[in-house]
Amino acid sequence: MNILFIEDDPMNRRVVKDMLDVAGATMAEASWAEEGLERIDAESFDVVLVDLRMPGTDGFETIRRIRARDDEKGELPIIVVTADTAVDLRERCMGLGADDVLFKPVAMDALFDSIGRVLASRDGGILA
Repeated sequence: MNILFIEDDPMNRRVVKDMLDVAGATMAEASWAEEGLERIDAESFDVVLVDLRMPGTDGFETIRRIRARDDEKGELPIIVVTADTAVDLRERCMGLGADDVLFKPVAMDALFDSIGRVLASRDGGILA
């Protein structure tokens, strides 16, 4: 399993990477949205985790740009990982095409459950 985490905070990236290491997943990192979008162009990922609040292009626009692709990468599973607690946030993210929303601090079981649910709902895949 190869996962891309687009997140500007290095500590948050480290915490999630440590969790994914436990499951044997590989995590690529992008410190900002443009870097993440370039990595999606160049590499193959099973899931994209994206923060909403980043300098420059935010997570909302990142989701829009992934979903606007006309290739198979436009269908990548996207899980939002955010500290934002706006009342309508989940609906807004899902409306843009996110598959799930997790709130920081993310617990390992919540992360694994979300990835498993999203992959199972798409093609029966599971976290290896």
